[in-house]
Amino acid sequence: MSDQRPINDEAATNGAEEANARLRRLVNVLRLGDPSEYRGHTYINGESMYFPTGRVYGGQVIAQSLIAASKTVPEGREPNSIHGYFIAPGDIHQDLLFDVENLRDGHSFSARRVNVTQAEGPILTAIASFQKSGQTGVDFADPMPTGLPEPESLMSAKELMTPLKDLSPFADYYASKSPFDIRHITPTVMIKPDKASHEADSGKQMVWMRADGDLDMPQVIHRALLALGCDQVMMEPVLRRAGLSISTPGMSYASIDHSMWWYRDIDVTKWHLYVQDSPTAAHGRGLGTAKVYTQDGKLAACMVQEAMIRVPGI
Repeated sequence: MSDQRPINDEAATNGAEEANARLRRLVNVLRLGDPSEYRGHTYINGESMYFPTGRVYGGQVIAQSLIAASKTVPEGREPNSIHGYFIAPGDIHQDLLFDVENLRDGHSFSARRVNVTQAEGPILTAIASFQKSGQTGVDFADPMPTGLPEPESLMSAKELMTPLKDLSPFADYYASKSPFDIRHITPTVMIKPDKASHEADSGKQMVWMRADGDLDMPQVIHRALLALGCDQVMMEPVLRRAGLSISTPGMSYASIDHSMWWYRDIDVTKWHLYVQDSPTAAHGRGLGTAKVYTQDGKLAACMVQEAMIRVPGI
């Protein structure tokens, strides 16, 4: 036993260092370049990160758009919402140009439009809103479900995908490259359909997630990281209710739009519970919803995403 423990400690230390390195790399990508002004618009350059589709990851560009807009608002205002439309696939080998337009600075809120382009044209347009911190008003929230397993008691997506990482770029990404620790309470649909949910005509899903690392970051980065991380699970309730999985042969999918609202401060390096559902799907499109709770039960954010999903024979 005495010979084994230092090896385990060393492995744990190396794992933590690798996780922090992935998170630092992601935060550096989110911070973007220095803003420049031209004819009333603010222009900011950003880079892309690897994603196994070969296209710019939707969560990444939504998160970067939020950061780009945040660079233009008065001090003391935090993002309260963002609404984005994905226009065309982006190329991960090209940089991104963020064009931020100041729509309004009011007493309490600031509104910005962000257009994101690459050499071939626009890939995303978004409107973001920022609110002055510390304002009061009505305050209530749906309670977090109770009696749930602790996240540490569940298998992580990394563990699930490690045996498969040589068989699929997606499996390899989730096993060794994703900066998030994802743990499903409901059976995962990453590998196979959830037959019971499909037969019950239910897209209800619960997932624990946190950023896999520990860094000191401003609140705007935490909120941007939540926007980025959630995109990894937002389509799953649609697949669950439809009796599909991420591994369904021949399936093609893409995010169409994404809306998100923040109501309380968060720390993405701590566990958050995603309570998800899919109310409808038709015409090759499906709608996913989520309420995001801190581990101590505060409803911190809500989000809705529509995705195009096409399956041969359906």
